[in-house]
Amino acid sequence: MIAVGRMKEKPYRQMADEYLRRLSRFGKYEEIEVEDLPEREGASPAEEERIRTREGEAVLRRLRPGDRVIALTIQGPRRSSEELASRLAETKMRTPGRIVFVIGGSLGLGKNVLERADGELSMSPMTFPHQLARVMLLEQLYRAEKIGAGERYHK
Repeated sequence: MIAVGRMKEKPYRQMADEYLRRLSRFGKYEEIEVEDLPEREGASPAEEERIRTREGEAVLRRLRPGDRVIALTIQGPRRSSEELASRLAETKMRTPGRIVFVIGGSLGLGKNVLERADGELSMSPMTFPHQLARVMLLEQLYRAEKIGAGERYHK
């Protein structure tokens, strides 16, 4: 996972670390943070796009040529846990590189990241705090791994 911004609040950090620990038995999972840029109150749409682009450049620098990139967006397709598990397993079999989920900053993802993305995923049409979205994604990846391994999970 590449995320714009830092995980600042301790409860979220603890939850994210716990899911990363649980995921470690299924393979290498890592969380990469890139700096989010300050946005001034009343910024114009052009200024906001410049911020998204610059944040996107930081994300793109962390990607490798063979990475399969999934951008988390509100408008992307929504998947059930079972569908996510199935798609994750299929992608792992077809993709020699990493599968990288990208979460944007408070302004979302820049066009540069969306153009590089191989797909999009929406967790919900609702907007969540950045830190919570990261924990939710890690939890869903853990759930997908358990489903893929044929292990029991809570519905």
